Amino acid sequence: MNQTSESESPDNPPPAGSVRLNGGQALIKSLELEGVDVIFGYPGGAILPVYDPIIDSKIRHILVRHEQGAGHAAEGYAHVTGRPGVCMVTSGPAATNVVTPLADAYLDSVPMVCITGQVAVPAIGTDAFQECDTTGITRSITKHNMLVTRAEDIPRAVREAFHIATTGRPGPVLIDIPKDIVDANNPNAYFDFVYPPEVELPGYAPTTGADPEAVTEAVEMILAAERPVLYVGGGVLKARGAEALLDMAEIGNIPVVTTLMARGAFPDSHELCLGMPGMHGNYTAVRAIQEADVLIAMGSRFDDRVTGKVGAFAPGAKVIHVDIDPAEHGKVRRPDVSIVADCRLAMEAINDAIESKGGPTSHTDHSAWRQRLSGWQENYPLTYDPPQPGELLKPQAVLEALRDACPADTIVASGVGQHQMWASQYWRFDHPYTWVNSGGLGTMGFSIPAALGAKAAYPDRMVWAVDGDGCFQMTAQELITASVEKIPIKVALLNNAYLGMVRQWQELFYDERYSEVHLGHEMPDYVKWAESMGCVAFRVEDHSEVDAVIAKANQINDRPVVVEFRCLSEEKVYPMVPAGGSNDDIIVHPSQHPDQAE
Repeated sequence: MNQTSESESPDNPPPAGSVRLNGGQALIKSLELEGVDVIFGYPGGAILPVYDPIIDSKIRHILVRHEQGAGHAAEGYAHVTGRPGVCMVTSGPAATNVVTPLADAYLDSVPMVCITGQVAVPAIGTDAFQECDTTGITRSITKHNMLVTRAEDIPRAVREAFHIATTGRPGPVLIDIPKDIVDANNPNAYFDFVYPPEVELPGYAPTTGADPEAVTEAVEMILAAERPVLYVGGGVLKARGAEALLDMAEIGNIPVVTTLMARGAFPDSHELCLGMPGMHGNYTAVRAIQEADVLIAMGSRFDDRVTGKVGAFAPGAKVIHVDIDPAEHGKVRRPDVSIVADCRLAMEAINDAIESKGGPTSHTDHSAWRQRLSGWQENYPLTYDPPQPGELLKPQAVLEALRDACPADTIVASGVGQHQMWASQYWRFDHPYTWVNSGGLGTMGFSIPAALGAKAAYPDRMVWAVDGDGCFQMTAQELITASVEKIPIKVALLNNAYLGMVRQWQELFYDERYSEVHLGHEMPDYVKWAESMGCVAFRVEDHSEVDAVIAKANQINDRPVVVEFRCLSEEKVYPMVPAGGSNDDIIVHPSQHPDQAE
C-alpha cells in the first residue's frame, strides 16, 4: 500500500503496533482487516482519493456501469454468503443512485456496508458541487449511518459498520466520507493507524438467546397443537438456521411453509414442505395457515403479501412469534407467545425442550391434519394449461425445463414481477442460499446485478438470473460489467412484451383496460443488445427448441449468456389472493374449483 511519510519524523514516531496512513489508505486497510474480498463500485470526485490505494490492495474492485448496480451486486453477494456486501460510490447523484439498493437491503434484512464520498468538511452545507445530505436522505432506509469528519475516526467507523450490519437483525449501514479527510495531499488526513480490536456501542445490544420461560410456553403450545404450521421467513436464513429448522419440523412433525424470502430454508422435496404462502403462494400453503390452530412464525414479519386482510388471517390460530427484532413483535399480529431471539438459537432451544419430553413421540397426533393437507396438495397443485402447437412459450414450462437442466445447487436470482412468482413456484429449492430476490421493496432490475454479485462470491457455482423484459431494460448494462470482469452469469429473459404483473391486474380488476403496459416483442432486439455487451445470446420461440438452447447455455462458461424466451402475453400467475382481500378469497387456476377443497 502506498504510504506518505511526510508527516512522520524521528522526533514524532508512531505508537507501537501502528503505521502512519492517510484517511484513504486507512479506509482500504480497515476493509481488508474486516475480510472484504470484493468491492462493487464506481469512482467520482469526492471518493477519488480512496480509489488510489485500491491499486495496491488485495481487495478486488468490480467497476459497475451504474451505482444502483453496485448496491444490488453487494446485496447478491450478501444473500449467498451471509457476509456483508460492500459497495462504494461518490457523492451527490451517485449517493442518491444507491438509495434504492439501500432501501431494498433494509426491508429484506441484507447485511451491507455502503461507502459514499462527500464534499470536503468545510464545504458541507454550502450546496457545493455534487453535495447532498446523504445521511439525511438514507436515515430511514439504513440500519445505521454516519458522517465521519475526522480521518482518525475512519477505522472505528468501519469496525462499527460491520458489527452493526451483521449483528441482531442484519441490514445496510452507510459511511459518508468527506473528501478532505481521505486526501493524500492534506497533512491533516494522516494519523497513526490502529484498528480497534473491539466495538464499544453502549446503546446497541441485540438480544440473541431465547427466554427459557417463553420457550417452555411455546413448546407446550406446539406439543398440544392438532394443526400446527411453521410459517418460515427470511430471518431463518439470516440466522443460518436451516439445519435447526429441519430438525424442528421433523421432531415435531410440523408442516412448513416458506415465504418468498425463505425459499430454500426448508427443502422443497421434503414431505413436510407445503411450499410458498401468500398472494401467489400455492393453495395448500395458504389454506394450511388459514386452518392452523398453532402458527409458529419463525423469522417472519407478517408481511401484507402473506397475510392479505389481516383481520381474516389465520383466524383460529394461536401465534408463536420468534424474531430477533423486538419491533416486529405485535406490529401486525399480536402473538400469544413472543420470543425475541436469534431464530437458530431459539429453534435449538425449542428442539432440546421437545427432545427432553420424548421427541417425535411427545406431540399430539397429526395424522388427520396431514391427511387433510395431502388432499389439498392432490387436488390443487400448481398448474397451467399445456403449450399448444404454434403458440409462443409458456413461461412456467420454460422454468421447469431450466430447473431440470441445472445442478441442484444452482443459484437463481430473480427480478420482480410475474417471472419472480413463477420462478419461486416452479423451481425446486432444496438448498439454502440459492434463491436471491427482492421481497419487501419489490425492485425491478434487481436480478442481473444481484446475480453478478452472487457469481463474484462463488465463481464455481452456476448462477442464473431469471428476468422479465421490463426488468431487463432497467439494469441490463451490468452485463457489460459481467463481460469485462469475466463473471459469466446466465440470464433467462422471459419476454412477454408486457409489464406482466400490471397487465394481469388490469385484466382481472380493471376490465381489461390495458393502460401503459405494452412494451412489445420487437423493440429492443435483445439478442443484438446482449451481443453488443459481450454476451452469447439466443432467442427461443418454439417449445421444441427450449431444452437444446438451455443445454447450450449451460455449456458456456467463459462469458455471460442471455437467452430470450418469447412468451405468451396472456399467461397469468395462479393462485392469486386479490390485494387487500382475505386469503379465503384465493383465486386458483380456472381448471380448479376451491369449493372442492374439503
